[in-house]
Parts: sequence; structure tokens; C-alpha cells
Amino acid sequence: MNELRVGLLGLGTIGTGVARILIEQQELMARRLGRPVRLIAAADRDLARDRGLDFSNVRLTDEADDVLIADDVDLVVELIGGYEPARSFVVKALEHGKHVVTANKALIAKHGEELFPLAAEKGLAIGFEAAVGGGIPCLKALREGCAANAIESVYGILNGTCNFILTKMENEGADYADVLKEAQDLGYAEADPTFDVEGIDTAHKLSILAAMAYGSKIKFDEVFTEGISKITASDIESAAELGYRIKLLGIAKPHGDGDVQKVEMRVHPTLVPAHSQLAQVSDSYNAVQVSGDFVEHTMYFGRGAGERPTASAVVADIMDIARVCSGEGADGVQFLAPPMGFVDRERRELETLPVADIQCEYYLRLMVQDQPGVIASVTSILADHRISLEAMSQKERSESNSVPIMMLTHETTEGNLQAAISRITSLSAVDQDVLILRKESAVV
Repeated sequence: MNELRVGLLGLGTIGTGVARILIEQQELMARRLGRPVRLIAAADRDLARDRGLDFSNVRLTDEADDVLIADDVDLVVELIGGYEPARSFVVKALEHGKHVVTANKALIAKHGEELFPLAAEKGLAIGFEAAVGGGIPCLKALREGCAANAIESVYGILNGTCNFILTKMENEGADYADVLKEAQDLGYAEADPTFDVEGIDTAHKLSILAAMAYGSKIKFDEVFTEGISKITASDIESAAELGYRIKLLGIAKPHGDGDVQKVEMRVHPTLVPAHSQLAQVSDSYNAVQVSGDFVEHTMYFGRGAGERPTASAVVADIMDIARVCSGEGADGVQFLAPPMGFVDRERRELETLPVADIQCEYYLRLMVQDQPGVIASVTSILADHRISLEAMSQKERSESNSVPIMMLTHETTEGNLQAAISRITSLSAVDQDVLILRKESAVV
């Protein structure tokens, strides 16, 4: 069989890892595939940096078009990240008859619904396993391994930076700001950490998982999203006393009688039972729990980022395409599972469940003045909105004479809770900044 010729856009951390595998693992890959895969060209703005690889047989260039429209490239790997120019590059690659593999979750979440039809029209494949979960094959498991199941829920720890910060805060009793600085010093967090710590990165990934689970269109802009920047060491300590750990989770669930009619999608810090498997996922590791009606609970765990795990997932996609594409056209691509797990004509415009209709148990942290009757007033308002309490604890008075009150509620709707909190924060003895965390007891 003809060799599959690969062109690479981006020689950063992940791109260097992909190049390393393609150069150093050629023999192993050929044995598995029955055909060679060769890195032909690589484009990057910085070609002077020593990457510790022998590029003598690779055409290096600082022009993307030298890869995108080159006659000797069959497949383009996009690893520059972001929305643009990544989208334009992928469109150009497809228009010039080249398969595409990417690790760019933002690109797929924002522009996947434009790119998938274009690839199908051209008879080409798009691989994006590395976009969610790094080296964890969670998309392949959802798309193929769980294909016979109606998916009942998806829970994911999908951002290693946030998980590292929350783990350090728990283990060391440290404040958020101090641990964030440490994460930045170690290279886990960017100088501007907003994308990670405010949940945007997790929302990108969850929108892809939800669409794949329920046969819906990707709707990143409709994911309810909150980050971890308001979590304190005291919150983590209080959660532990109540038997929980705090994790930034991406959560997707179906709603409807019989067929799925709406999809619940939310990203936020979540209390999970300390004995659960997800609670044990620490440091920068990721995990995805997928529950189906026949398979029941499955868990996928591993490194969610980094050069070697992510590069491994990228090359796995290249190898999948190599197995079905002869190198002489795209006749074999139809043997790949559809990129989003459902044939395109069966994917639907499912409505996103309104935030007010989400049902959860909640953790509340209030700062109240040390005055008689304040707690009674708060619990009375909760009762007015049919919200009952499972547990409550009170910490020592602060220097400002405020007392931290922690409450766990039984299940209620987000709309009910927000209405109650609006009334509670109007009380003169209650500070405006009430922390609301959701609790998920169904994780395993």
C-alpha cells in the first residue's frame, strides 16, 4: 500500500510530540497498519529552536500553505489552537482534498458544525480525539464502544489546571490565589488563566461530549459555565467535613419521555462524594464517567494534557485514517464511525435545558452578621421556596464580626434556589456574596 503522507501545522509542545512519534515510531506504526506513515512537512513560525529531533527528512517551513496545498501531503495535523487562523487553515486543507486531525477543542466546539459537512462533502475524515481528555480515548469509547447504549449521563473532570489547583488547596489548606501562582510557575496555568479557571476550556469539551452522547448539534454557547476562582480553603474544608470533595465538573444529561428532547449541559465546581471514583482523581489528571442503559457505569482516566499523552491521541487518529484510506482517494473513509457518533442526517437540533429547570442539591456559603435571628430568617426564606436542609455548620466569627454559615440543601430547582438567594441577600445582616455550589451524588 502507498504511504500516508502527513503535514503538520505547529511545532509547539504537542506538535513536537506528534513529530517525535511519527519520526521515531515509524516501524511500529507500519507493523500495526500494514503501510508506512511519514511526516513530510511541518510549518511553524519559529524554525530556529532546537526540538531535539532529526528533521533531516522533513520539509520545514514558516508558510502554512506549504503544507495546506502541497501535492505531497495527504493529511494535515492542525496544532496551532484557537479559533482563527485554525478554522481557515482546516477549511483550506479540506478544500484541497486533505484529511484533517486536530487537538483543538475550541475549533471543534465553535466551528465543528461547519467543518463536518465540508469534510463529508469532500469524502474526507476529521479526527479530534485529542481535543477532549488529552491521551484518554474517551471520544472513541463514547462514539464506538458505547454506541449501543442510550447515554444516561456524562460527568467529566476535563481541565488539569483546575484539578491541580483544587487538589493542592485540599491537601495543603492553601488559598486559591497562592495555588494559582504556583500552577503558573509550574507551567500548568497560563499567565492569563481565565480560559481554564473560569470553566471555558471545560465547556468547550463538554459541548463536544454532549453532542456525541445525544446525537445533537454542538452548542458550546449554551453551556452553563462557572469557574473555581471563588472557592476558598474554608469551602474545601467544609465540604470534607460533610463527606465531599470539590471538583470542577462538566455534566451532561438527557431530558424527555422516551426520545431525548432537551439536553442539560453545565460546568461548575461540584461537591462529589469523597468515596466516589471521580473524587479520587487528583492533580492534573482528567477523568470521564459515561453511564449507559446497558453498559451501566464506565470510567476513562488519564493525563488530560501534555506533550506525550496528547500526541499519542493525535497519532491514533492519524492511524485510524490510514487504515481506511488507501492513499489514492478517499474511498475507504466511509468505514470510519461518523465523527460525532451519529450519521449526519440523524443528528438533531435538540433544545438546551434552561438553567432555571436544572435540579440539584446545593452547598451554600453565607457570611452573616453575628446577630440573633439571622439564621432563622434565612431558613424561613428557604422554606418559603420549598427548599429543605440536609446539613448546616457554622464557623468561627471573622475579624469583621461576620460568621460563615455553610448549608447543604435537598434537591430543588435552580430557579427556586436563585429566587431564595435573591431574598436572602436583601437581608441587612447577610453579605451580598453568597457562594452557591451544586452537589452530585450520582457519580460513582
